[in-house]
Formats: sequence, C-alpha cells, structure tokens
Amino acid sequence: MNALERIGITGLVPVVVIEKVEDAIPAAKALLDAGVDIIEITMRTDAGIQAITNIKKAYPDMLVGAGTILSVAKAKEAVGAGAQFIVSPGFNPEIVEWCVNQDIPITPGCVTPSEIDQALSYGLRVLKFFPADVYGGVKACKALNGPYGHVGVKFIPTGGVNNDNLAEYADKPFIHAIGGGWLCSTEDINNHRFKNITETALKAVDTLLGFEFAHIGINGESEEDSLKILRDFEAAFKLVPKYGSSSNFAGSAIEITNKTGLGKCGHIAIRTNNIQRAVYHLKNRGFEVVEDTAKYKGDKMIAIFLKEEIGSFAIHLLQK
Repeated sequence: MNALERIGITGLVPVVVIEKVEDAIPAAKALLDAGVDIIEITMRTDAGIQAITNIKKAYPDMLVGAGTILSVAKAKEAVGAGAQFIVSPGFNPEIVEWCVNQDIPITPGCVTPSEIDQALSYGLRVLKFFPADVYGGVKACKALNGPYGHVGVKFIPTGGVNNDNLAEYADKPFIHAIGGGWLCSTEDINNHRFKNITETALKAVDTLLGFEFAHIGINGESEEDSLKILRDFEAAFKLVPKYGSSSNFAGSAIEITNKTGLGKCGHIAIRTNNIQRAVYHLKNRGFEVVEDTAKYKGDKMIAIFLKEEIGSFAIHLLQK
C-alpha cells in the first residue's frame, strides 16, 4: 500500500502545527491512540522539520507528511527529515515536478478546472481542495467530479472541516480523505490537552465510518423453513415480504436465510460509509474479517463478515 492509498483507506489527515519540538511525539501518540496513524506536519514553524524526524524515529510505522510546502528547497528538507508525502496549499509547478521526478507523493491544492488540468498533466489524481469552506465545500467537489471523476480525480478537502460537518464529506466517492487542524488543534497541543486530541480524533473516526444497524439475520434451515418464518412475520406484524434467491426479508430489518448460515444465533448487519475503510479501522481495533466471505459489485466490496461472533451473532458489514 503506497502513501496515497494509505491516506485513502485511513480517511483522515490531521494537519498539525508544532510550535515546540518536545510536543511532537505526544501529539502523534494522541492520534495513534485514536487509531489515526497519519500526520501532516506543517512547515509554518521552525519546529516542523525536527518534529518530522522525531515522530518517524518514535513511531516508524506512522505515515508522516509535510504540509505548507512553498518551495522545492523546503520539500527537499522535509523529505530529508523523513517526510513520506508532500502537501502544498496551491499548485506550484516547480514543487510538483520535483516531487514527481523523485517519486514523492504530493497532493497540491487545486480548486479550479485549470489547476486540475495542470495536475493531470503531471499524472496526479489525488488533490488537496483548500480552503474547502471558502471554495464551496462538498458541493464544489461534487461539481468538479462531473468532468474529472471519470479520469480518477479525488479530493482531500481541508479548511473549515470539523466534527460538525465531517459527515457531509464522509460518504462521497469523490472524496479521497478529509484533512484539517481540528483533529489535533494547536491550542490542545500547546496546552498539553492530548486526551482531548484523542477524543476528538475518535469522534472523527466514528463519524467517518458512519456505522449503523442494517438488519438482523435469522438462520432458516431450508427454503421451506425460511418461507414459513417469513409468513409468520407477515401474519403477525404485517411486514412486507421481499423474496430473494438465497434469503428473504420481512420488512427491511429482518432477513431469513434459506439455509443455516454463519452465527450460532444468526447474524447482524452493520452499514458503513466505506466498507474497505471500515475493515482497516476494525483491524486496528483488533477485529479481523473473513476475506473469503467478501462480496463485490464490480470491483467494489459491498459486504464482508467479521471473524469473531459477538453475543453468538455473526457480524457482517454492508456498504451503504
């Protein structure tokens, strides 16, 4: 998995301003404690370069990038310090060309068709959209997705995003990830409120994944048994039946399988905004999936079961 793929699967890019070098490692740990293993250190302070070096040394598995890159010289310095990706607020051809030639992932700021066209000419597809709130937010990204989505352009909106409006971006296929300083605020860092950073990031991850109950599954022993159970639910509760090839539904919240499936007591389905992203975060939480239970629509995963049961129920994820 390369850096941009990892950013996409994680879904969040904390934009972090370090004013005192000694605060870099605690800030990074606060994010890691929330399951966010990516950090973008801005070059707005003299401590930025050393912060990158210190974080990479302390947490070598964390993906560390450098933001607010305004010159090739600063890009070189950041990469030399250990930065694994570069972020610039606007489209600077010299910075982009250097990064492309050095095979360093870069997400330049692009908010207009002309800037996107330039990015495409360098082979870039993942672009920063900054400042997102000023340039139209998710509506603007959606509009730009019209002419550019078919060639694979995706955006990382940054600026004006927070836990109150994160959900607007979380389920959009043209949004690669969401970035921002709210995930690890300068105020919290400077006041050593690292627990606040973890709590804010945890809330962001939950909002990003958007887990919600979808349905409960009852294991029918056969097709005949499934139909009998279905008729009983219809007779008792007037739940509209929906017939399928491998299972039937009573209403939208009760599935009855045509043969005994996974789970001692059946299964529970949980919807999520992005199933592959959910699998990544669940693995970080210690919950593995059963790969051969995955179902796809085209090349997109739409369902997969967790390895372990919860309360004697098998758990499977569903793509919203």
